[in-house]
Amino acid sequence: MEKTYNPHAIEQRWYQTWEDNGYFEPSGEGQPYCIMIPPPNVTGSLHMGHAFQDTIMDALIRYHRMKGDNTLWQAGTDHAGIATQMVVERQLEAEGKSRHDLGRAAFIAKVWEWKRESGGTITRQLRRMGASLDWSRERFTMDDGLSEAVREVFVRLHEEGLIYRGKRLVNWDPVLHTAVSDLEVVSQEESGHLWHMRYPLADGSGHLVVATTRPETLLGDTAVAVHPDDERYKDLIGKRVKLPLTDREIPIVADEHVDPEFGTGCVKITPAHDFNDYEVGQRHGLPMINIFTIDAALNENVPAKYRGLDRYEARDVIVHDLDELGLLEAVEDHRLMVPRGDRSGAVVEPFLTDQWFVKIGPLAQPAIEAVEKGDIRFVPDNWKNTYFEWMRNIQDWCISRQIWWGHRIPAWYDSEGNVYVGRSEDEVREKHGLGDIELKQDEDVLDTWFSSALWPFSTLGWPQQTEALRTWYPTSVLVTGFDIIFFWVARMIMMGLKFMGDVPFREVYIHGLVRDAHGQKMSKSKGNVLDPIDLIDGIDLETLIEKRTRGLMQPQMARKIEKATRKEFPKGIPAFGTDALRFTFAAMASTGRDINFDLGRIEGYRNFCNKLWNAARYVLMNTEAEDCGQRGGEVELSAADRWIIARLQRTIGAVTEAIEHYRLDHAAQALYEFIWNEYCDWYLELSKPVLTGSGSSEAARRGTRRTLVQVLETTLRLAHPVMPFITEEIWQRVAPLAGVEGPTIMRQPFPVADDSLIDAAAVEEMEWVMGFILGVRKIRSGMNIDPRKPLPVLIENGSESDRARLEANRHYLLNLGRIESITWLEAGATPPESATALLGKAKLLIPMAGLIDKEAEIARLKKEIERSCNEWTRIEKKLANCDFVEKAPEAVVAKERHKLGALTTAIKDLKAQLHRIESL
Repeated sequence: MEKTYNPHAIEQRWYQTWEDNGYFEPSGEGQPYCIMIPPPNVTGSLHMGHAFQDTIMDALIRYHRMKGDNTLWQAGTDHAGIATQMVVERQLEAEGKSRHDLGRAAFIAKVWEWKRESGGTITRQLRRMGASLDWSRERFTMDDGLSEAVREVFVRLHEEGLIYRGKRLVNWDPVLHTAVSDLEVVSQEESGHLWHMRYPLADGSGHLVVATTRPETLLGDTAVAVHPDDERYKDLIGKRVKLPLTDREIPIVADEHVDPEFGTGCVKITPAHDFNDYEVGQRHGLPMINIFTIDAALNENVPAKYRGLDRYEARDVIVHDLDELGLLEAVEDHRLMVPRGDRSGAVVEPFLTDQWFVKIGPLAQPAIEAVEKGDIRFVPDNWKNTYFEWMRNIQDWCISRQIWWGHRIPAWYDSEGNVYVGRSEDEVREKHGLGDIELKQDEDVLDTWFSSALWPFSTLGWPQQTEALRTWYPTSVLVTGFDIIFFWVARMIMMGLKFMGDVPFREVYIHGLVRDAHGQKMSKSKGNVLDPIDLIDGIDLETLIEKRTRGLMQPQMARKIEKATRKEFPKGIPAFGTDALRFTFAAMASTGRDINFDLGRIEGYRNFCNKLWNAARYVLMNTEAEDCGQRGGEVELSAADRWIIARLQRTIGAVTEAIEHYRLDHAAQALYEFIWNEYCDWYLELSKPVLTGSGSSEAARRGTRRTLVQVLETTLRLAHPVMPFITEEIWQRVAPLAGVEGPTIMRQPFPVADDSLIDAAAVEEMEWVMGFILGVRKIRSGMNIDPRKPLPVLIENGSESDRARLEANRHYLLNLGRIESITWLEAGATPPESATALLGKAKLLIPMAGLIDKEAEIARLKKEIERSCNEWTRIEKKLANCDFVEKAPEAVVAKERHKLGALTTAIKDLKAQLHRIESL
């Protein structure tokens, strides 16, 4: 093995080997186990959320593969209708063209060309993460098989009356000219105004004042609403008002939707341009007047003066005209939530258009019951309540989009506007006896979420009844974030039950979101985004700044992000390697909670990889070309050998239980504790006196060598699901020494705990030994004694059991504790002035005479106490500052409080130590 651990030298080489040899493919034996990857957008690149989620899935997949299950991790990507179309349209814009210049067929061909050349970025990055997906079965939501599934589902739902076409309110992006889903709308708080406008009563007896944040929609009002219990307006219910700037009168209606505390308690109702108003309009049978074009300009349904004006131009003109007429009562500053399209950035309009919808109620009820009955289990369990809340208040689903890239709706129209739905135009003609009459296919495509709702069964070959479908449906677990429970999880459940007669997965593991070290959401505008590939490969400061500020239109924001980046990463980001990143994600993957990604953690786990690498080098140096007990010679196991074997069994049990319960954080903790503390820090050191001491028998040395390699080989298999690359590299060298054969660790069995190997007496004995050594080390550290200086140790009040353990393990104690001598104090003997440590009922004493420079140590301790007290005062003043506590991120405040507590303890210990030294 190389002297230094270098992840770059091993990771891509091993991944290529695994993929080339088909190791990711199902074995064809054992119980089926299947995870469907949430298909990333074909336009996308790997972000921290993907890397976190894929680490969880890959750990589960590798674990079940090693358990002997017939394991499939289904690979694939989503065609990402709007996002992909925008990418290709931008390319055309750079050439001075638009998609309309090409025409639909040529544009679609251009998109497929882009997909072949540039659409594989994220799948390459998934490989860098070590994701062991079965790439031989990779699917794409626009491939032929999935397209067939989409048409089949659409036609069947339409035949049952569960898909219909109707005019309803949708989110409309006026830049992209399409309806968009709620998931594609980002609402953020922005500064705006609240305009108070007077609506004169039609009988001339006065006026009502309504408040709105969108005065331009006044021209589409069809009512004013008040709360039925609002005493101020009870007498006005049923009367009419004159709609300003128009020649229309509209009624005053009573509706419980109105909040009497907001504004004046009077609300203008614009059913064609507000989702809440739409519901009010439905309840009261109000007309719906659409006043916008697809560009969000005012249309022919408004007075001629305002036609053709952009909505914001119209706002200014309308406000001016109201003021001129004395109908503008007041304008006040107001913070409001503004919905913007996540792709275009444009403010989304509620817009009344003809769209295709899924009648969702009949599909939702069985999906609710499946979770109620326990056919599907959410982990953590509380997320089922979020699911129920949405499902029990579900609205019909708008599935049509006014773009070109996507599954074109399988519906055709004749010249009279009659609609015919079928799997193909030929089927439509034959089914309806249409002969040669001219038909035109619907121009719209289906919402991307429609095809991804079929993902668990369409990827396995449905509507054909394939062997894959019979084997892996229902799948085992869905791993996803809480933010798409509604948009994807719920729809997969509904479609799976409808078309497969069973749930699409047995469990839904909901993980948290990855945030920055301060708990802030990662976003380009904040400049706190981390790229997982940068963490793996490293990136210099200037390149990192260039990445973070690229594309920012505001120079001020770019300068702010550059400054923050220089402060946080003055030397850039070092290369940590994939295993360190994966272990960091695993260690932070507590169920359902967001994780604050701290670079200090990944640095610590990079050191952990180094520790494992160096431990393996030590083992190989002491076992290669040596007899490791595989040749049939006598083997004698020391108490330390039996102890580490016992601890390994406990660790296997802890890791297995943790993975089975989706607690990768507990699995990582158990692995870290065992590898770093027990195997490396204790057992390797305990092995040295046996391997190098003159008093050891060959059988004892053989036993320790065998234990070294067998425990390491088993530990590598245990850690492989989380750290695949380093474990494979080391295993290839260690496995033959442990008598294990096979081409790859990932096809080896996952360890199974064997309680018969737990030697309780050996565990108890070695815990005594470690307690002894730790007691000596604590005294040495506390008294600032040179760690290289051999110390005399006295034992007081020891039992016969202590005496026996001392004699049996003296060689360990002298070597690991750097002890000069160990003396047993007889009862009644008076010990010299000593530092003490407890070992059960016994005391360990280290005489202080001659071990330290008393005056120098007193001076050192006083200086350290002064420094710590000054730091304590600084932090205490900081926490007493209300501005800091209220404005700083919660994680930063918590960190300062933690520091203050740690300093309080440290100062107390330092003062106690000073007192002990002064008393010598």
